Amino acid sequence: MKLKHNHTIYASYIGYITQAIVNNFAPLLFIIFEDKYNIPLEKITLLITVNFSVQLTVDLLSTKFVDKIGYRKSIIAAHIFSAAGLAGLSIFPNIFADPYSGILLAVIIYAVGGGIIEVLISPIVEACPTENKASVMSLLHSFYCWGSLGVVFLSTIFMYLFGKDSWDALALIWAMVPSLNAVYFSQVPIAHLTEDGEAIPIRKLFTMKIFWIFVIMMITAGASELAMSQWASSFAESGLKISKTAGDIAGPCFFSVLMGCARVFYAKFCEKIKLLDFITGSAVLCVISYLLAALSPVPALSFIGCGLCGLSVGIMWPGVFSIASAKYPKGGTAMFALLALAGDLGCSSGPTLVGFVSGAFDDNLKAGFTAAIVFPVMLIILSFVFRRLEGKES
Repeated sequence: MKLKHNHTIYASYIGYITQAIVNNFAPLLFIIFEDKYNIPLEKITLLITVNFSVQLTVDLLSTKFVDKIGYRKSIIAAHIFSAAGLAGLSIFPNIFADPYSGILLAVIIYAVGGGIIEVLISPIVEACPTENKASVMSLLHSFYCWGSLGVVFLSTIFMYLFGKDSWDALALIWAMVPSLNAVYFSQVPIAHLTEDGEAIPIRKLFTMKIFWIFVIMMITAGASELAMSQWASSFAESGLKISKTAGDIAGPCFFSVLMGCARVFYAKFCEKIKLLDFITGSAVLCVISYLLAALSPVPALSFIGCGLCGLSVGIMWPGVFSIASAKYPKGGTAMFALLALAGDLGCSSGPTLVGFVSGAFDDNLKAGFTAAIVFPVMLIILSFVFRRLEGKES
């Protein structure tokens, strides 16, 4: 059977599910690592920093090597790295004298894969001969939400049924997803965004005012999303006074479901909605959701604010990608890599700000969420600046 570009898009959907596994599976095992290997919590927390730091580094380096190696080889290698790292979580701690070193190595390996996936999946789909590219991009990014939901829910159920000691078998099962998708990507047709020599040079991108607007918009988009999602579990546990297990499921799942719904909604009705208006309106809703989470005296309403935040941030990341691609169709892989790098910077800065401010106010997460309002407010301002600059160019 000759595979067509719709299969390329299906493989890309699974690619974002792989990205969700890479980012969300290991954190579910942190308490297990602490108990089983006697690893201090501060060293376990460092694993998150290492994961995103490696992905940031790969985002930056990929502007140089991806086009030289080629999309197909790069995306297959990304899935092999992801599979090896996930399998390594199960294997390395048992063969290293220091189990923590084994876990750290596994994280580094799958983070390399996750970084390449983040850079390449969007341009691969953008290069497919499809109509309504903004719709396709929004639907594509929704699969990260469904992947996050599936990883948290299915992993929790699996370890509930088979016991916490089954986590190593579960790691091997999750590693099968990128392993099989690597084979899938070896068979599907893959086009390139630009021909050799046609892409806008990085130096020229850096001279364009609107490109820098896109960069800052991506930072605010990533920060608006992760500032809430990374603290959703703790917020559910402390705000609703529920168990940690219930908080792990309720907080992230509620957030991911509504974020995915926002992306599917835009994918279905994009022809009737102006993308920039939708992003601006979503940023306004994001401000409202943070205010509701931070200021409501009723815990249930605060938790609803957490979910509404997921709904509001859904279109931000894929929406900015789509607008940038439409504005600079010859931006090439380098533009997508730099935008992904900016988004990851936001993903790091958002949760950090919430944690820092919360700690300054006696671990009060509501204070942290109040401070995080700065990110969607900046996005609202930037959307108006973009309109003005584009109007001047016209």
